[in-house]
Amino acid sequence: MSKDLLLRSLAENGYNVLFGAKKHLATFDIVEKIPGIFATISLLIGVWQIYKPSFNYNSEVSLILIFLSIIALTISLYNSEKERYKEVGTQLTKIHNRLRTLYYKVKSSQEASFQAEEEEMERLLDEFYQINLSKQILLSDWYAHYKFFFQAQHEWISEQKFFTWRDKIPVSFRFTAALLIITIVILTLL
Repeated sequence: MSKDLLLRSLAENGYNVLFGAKKHLATFDIVEKIPGIFATISLLIGVWQIYKPSFNYNSEVSLILIFLSIIALTISLYNSEKERYKEVGTQLTKIHNRLRTLYYKVKSSQEASFQAEEEEMERLLDEFYQINLSKQILLSDWYAHYKFFFQAQHEWISEQKFFTWRDKIPVSFRFTAALLIITIVILTLL
């Protein structure tokens, strides 16, 4: 494989590995934090409802609180595995860091052959595929995009992949946002 193709391949694989790491860590964050946030919000609103029982929309607010509780219970099904998501996310980050080191080694090299580097990349990818968990929580993809594009340092990947705004905002998020806006517009016109 030529140097340019190997650099491109390292960057593409680095993206996949780091995004996978961020997705695992996003699942961990969601399972760790969201139920507590929902519980706090529900408690505060419940106290407010006791204080203000004459509020016109108490039934609707109670219904929303019940929905939040159901969501929190669904999320808590991941509790037994949450530490595993954190461990795998950390291991994948380490694999990403080794791919980045390999990328810079190849980039600075004047060698004509990169057989050893290709084999190292394949070994790291095999490790990635072995430890990767396929079951992720709902919305971890959106959160992983945020963690990847706005928290992680991915300049070395950007040298090869040239990300645009379309890469940074998930299609499912754009679709959901458009659907929500259309629904709000329709409801306000009725």
